[in-house]
Amino acid sequence: MGTWNTRGLRGSTLEELVNRTNEQYARKKLALIQKIPTPITPVRIDKEQRHITLAYFEQRSTVDYIGAVQGIPVCFDAKECAASTVPLANIHPHQGQFMDGFEQQGGISFLLIFFSADNQFYYLRHKRLKEFWERMEGGGRKSFTRQELEEEFYLAPKEGLFIPYLDGLQRDLKLRD
Repeated sequence: MGTWNTRGLRGSTLEELVNRTNEQYARKKLALIQKIPTPITPVRIDKEQRHITLAYFEQRSTVDYIGAVQGIPVCFDAKECAASTVPLANIHPHQGQFMDGFEQQGGISFLLIFFSADNQFYYLRHKRLKEFWERMEGGGRKSFTRQELEEEFYLAPKEGLFIPYLDGLQRDLKLRD
């Protein structure tokens, strides 16, 4: 098991933006999405600063967020990437399995990817993620590139929203009809 401080605060800016977006959606009564806390066991605590400096993950987490959008169950994970290639190693098998099961139960699963070098957000449909994963399992690439992504799922900035991921969800739903 990894330790908390080995991963640093990678993705904390993205998490904050997603959390604020979720608050905006909740205020507008468009969605109710909760952050799933990752259970940890503290090992070392800085008593002066009153914060955890070393901890172990108690169990594997599933996804970062879960909730409902206008009666539709949704779950998603948020990933930050500095390069134009996204390693599939960043998406753990148990996360993919959870998302598969969630979709089998009638929910919608997806990844929110933040390409930090270009300050762009992307909604990756679960179906597309599975295609990349299956390609890897068949001996192909262990990553996917931005060139392989569907252009219409880049999330355009919108006034009043940090990450307008409901736009991606709406496109995803239209493709499922």
